[in-house]
Amino acid sequence: MKIRFSKLELPKDGSLVVFALKGGDLLASAQAVDKALDGAVARAVAASRFKGGGGDALVLPSPGEGRWERVVLLGLGKPADFDALAAQNAGGRAATALNGAGAKSAALLLDPVDGGKIGGAEAAARAGFGARLRSYRFDRYRTKEKPDRKPTLARMTVGAPDAAAARKAFRPLDSLADGVFLTRDLVSEPPNIMYPETLAAQGEALRELGVEVEVLGEKEMRDLGMGSLLGVGQGSARESKLLVMQWKGGGAKEQPVAFIGKGVTFDTGGISIKPAAGMDDMKWDMGGSGVVIGLMKALAGRKAKCNAVGVAGLVENMPSGTAQRPGDIVTSMSGQTVEVLNTDAEGRLVLADALWYTQDRFKPKFMIDLATLTGAIIIALGNENCGLFSNNDELADRIAAAGKAVGERAWRMPLGDAYDKELTSDAADMKNIGGRGAGSITAAQFLQRFVNDVPWAHLDIAGVTWSKKDKPTAPKGGTGFGVQLLDRLVAEHYEA
Repeated sequence: MKIRFSKLELPKDGSLVVFALKGGDLLASAQAVDKALDGAVARAVAASRFKGGGGDALVLPSPGEGRWERVVLLGLGKPADFDALAAQNAGGRAATALNGAGAKSAALLLDPVDGGKIGGAEAAARAGFGARLRSYRFDRYRTKEKPDRKPTLARMTVGAPDAAAARKAFRPLDSLADGVFLTRDLVSEPPNIMYPETLAAQGEALRELGVEVEVLGEKEMRDLGMGSLLGVGQGSARESKLLVMQWKGGGAKEQPVAFIGKGVTFDTGGISIKPAAGMDDMKWDMGGSGVVIGLMKALAGRKAKCNAVGVAGLVENMPSGTAQRPGDIVTSMSGQTVEVLNTDAEGRLVLADALWYTQDRFKPKFMIDLATLTGAIIIALGNENCGLFSNNDELADRIAAAGKAVGERAWRMPLGDAYDKELTSDAADMKNIGGRGAGSITAAQFLQRFVNDVPWAHLDIAGVTWSKKDKPTAPKGGTGFGVQLLDRLVAEHYEA
């Protein structure tokens, strides 16, 4: 969907989106529409349950004498709650309402909100961003579809007090949307299409934006001693890969920030095989790597003034005559040995070598890894927050604040020696699983053994990578959770 910006004025025709506050108070553009329609908007509000809350919507088809095809009135809630995220959600809700009504193009008029936390131009840009995010659709494999199920909205013009300022504010958001869309695409692709080689190729495509990309194959990883990562993929006919991306937008001697993603392109569980029911969901077990690739696209697209490294360990976890067995002992790149008691606890084995490689080669300011790592985090936090684990309070606080600001919330979980002792092995330096309890925590403790005291955070995104219901700025399916959070973190704290 194309987004453009114009003056804050009523269009002559077409579809129109205007707003009201909690209590039903119409903003200036909604008042102007109501006046032009001889009070039709106010009468419609009085005859409905519309109260101006953040989820309220009212559609007036061909009101008055038909000057406009339809008028959509959306609630914004209380002025004090109107911030960037609220504006973003308003744009997404507008796109949903317009598509539901069959509109092909529309004007969205978001007037300044007295008492709000965000100005007119920035609010307009955020509304356009939200509308674009909500327009996403993964439909490349649909050959037949009923016309009434296809989205119709192709263009949205956002009216702003200062169209030029809104346009400028929207540019980096537009690049951010590109990154989110790439991540959603990657996690949505079927596993016969998205496997280590093809996922690595998605990272290689970022060279067009100025990202430096390397792809290590199994020989190179074997030479580096990555027995932990390679063990996971040894049962697959697909060769494992390590994708390394660098965006150099900062100073030549500036330490980079680093992001590491779990890229298990399909996870059967290996010899410790998963139940058949729901195993198709494991196409998005590469969600962490998808976020890292999407983030690198967003940073490069908006020319971020920082040095950033993205590393993704890409494997396919399959059962076969060559697959890793429960009881195998592998040697990681760090030299530490791991007794593999459960081959379905494979993501941490991939990340162990990817984390060590990253800190050893790049000496980053911090490392953040992302992984659909444990089902236990879904039991603990459901589908509303990702799990946040960290060895650094400042980094953890910054991640949590960035997540809250963009609506991608991270809830900090504990670490400690008592949990770490659960990984003690009688046969190796550690085992790859703890006990029955605290599964997400012991997984994080495992990862911490491979960060070598670098400031580090682990985001367990198992519960938030995929959604079974629509959200204001994301249709059900791949969410792209993490791209906005990390882009915000970098923009606020780590750019020149």
